[in-house]
This record gives sequence, structure tokens and C-alpha cells, in this order.
Amino acid sequence: MSEPVRGVVVAHGSLAQGLVSSVLAISGVEGDALVPLSNEGCGPEALQASVTGALGDEGPAIVFTDMGSGSCAFTARRIALERPGTGIVTGVNLPVLLDFVFHREMPLAELVERLVEKGRAGVSGAHREAAAHADRAV
Repeated sequence: MSEPVRGVVVAHGSLAQGLVSSVLAISGVEGDALVPLSNEGCGPEALQASVTGALGDEGPAIVFTDMGSGSCAFTARRIALERPGTGIVTGVNLPVLLDFVFHREMPLAELVERLVEKGRAGVSGAHREAAAHADRAV
């Protein structure tokens, strides 16, 4: 059995804490599968040190960021260049993180691809005419 992938969610303000808290409440997963970090008040070096510390030195890990650019994503990319076994998923949402906690045993590259697809599938749209079906999944 391979080592489970660890996750660090890095986002603006309190978003990471809210996402991780929701995932743990919905999934019932306990432990340190996901660590939330905020970029609030952090310069580039402080944020990188914080994320690097949360990831640890070894083992597969994914850094989830709220956007594909900005300080969180830039930090994730710098770390992935230096730390082997580090994946990046940007534009994180609740479906992505829920899927992550239930599939942490997958190989890192396959897991990253899976999560990107889950993220895309987790976004949908509706309009007023669809309200007649408000109690159905879209």
C-alpha cells in the first residue's frame, strides 16, 4: 500500500479554513489529510515557508489553491519545482476536496488528473427556466 497523499489548501482570507472545515464535516474524515492555510498577512517568503512546513519533507502531496494565479498559486509552483512528489490543483472547490479525501491512496499523477476533472464537473449552471426542477441535481 502506498503512502496516502497529503493536501494543503492555500487560499485568500478564510476560504481555506472554511473549505477544509466543510470537507471534514461532510466526509467525517479525521486527521491531517487536509491542512488549511491563509495567505493573509504573508509575504512570498513567509507563505512559502508556511506551505513547505505544512507539506513536510517527504511523501506525496497536493497543494490546492483558490486561483490559478496570485500569491497562493505562485507559491505552490515554486514549491513543486523544489519538492519531488508535489502536485498542484488550482481553482479548488468543495467537490474536489471531498473527492480527494476519499481517494488519497491513488498515485499522485492519476489523482491530480482525477481531481481536475472533478473540479470541472463540480461547476454547473442553471437559469430561471430550470427552477421547475429545483429539487433535482444539475
